[in-house]
Amino acid sequence: MPELNRANRQVCDVDIRVLKTLAPFLFLDTANTTTAGLTGDAVYAMAKGQRAITFHNPLEGTMTIEAQVLPFKVYALFSDGTIESKGVQAVRKTITADGTTLNITASEGSEIKAGTVFVYPAGSFGDESAAIAGTFASGTFTPTENSAIVSGQDYEVGYIVNRTSGVRKVSFNNKKVPKDYFITMNTVEKDEEGTLTPYIITAYKAAIERNLELSFSSEGDPASLTITFNLLADKDGNVMDIMEDTENAE
Repeated sequence: MPELNRANRQVCDVDIRVLKTLAPFLFLDTANTTTAGLTGDAVYAMAKGQRAITFHNPLEGTMTIEAQVLPFKVYALFSDGTIESKGVQAVRKTITADGTTLNITASEGSEIKAGTVFVYPAGSFGDESAAIAGTFASGTFTPTENSAIVSGQDYEVGYIVNRTSGVRKVSFNNKKVPKDYFITMNTVEKDEEGTLTPYIITAYKAAIERNLELSFSSEGDPASLTITFNLLADKDGNVMDIMEDTENAE
């Protein structure tokens, strides 16, 4: 029986596992575009000015994932795979004075960082010339001059808090090195008789490119993220496989 031709029009689901342990790290089934590709340059020995013998350089490859709907954990791919539960946050708040001082309290699970409290009359936030001098301790801002805070008036306050609960954070710095991953991309191909055959692409050792660009806009398409992996040879020399699962064709 002749082999049937097949076509594809379905994006891949992506299964990402930590290479060292092969433990699942992330399963992504919301991508809009997935790609996998190989390049293999060659050099030639010449005879009388013509190419006579070919020497193939090692294969190089990439996998990309482009998606608009993503779990937060995807950002950990660009770091060391760790999601932390502590972080810092800048807060801007309008407070109505009750007397000649201001009561400034952080939400539960947060602590105001010492030396970061700045107070301004309403409408002048960030205006250094309008900043109200004073001291902050135990949740109370006391102005240097009592007349600077008037009961019943609004004041804009800026400060930094250390969050110790209710947050998830991925840190990016030069001390955190991304892991290598074992990646499987799964899709299906349809043949000329309408049969759907699972089609599987496996990358044995994938190293992420640390190129992260976040763009947010109030117009146009929703924000999109592109993730690119470089494909390397594993310890056994494997780079990438393409496989049909004929047993589970439907």
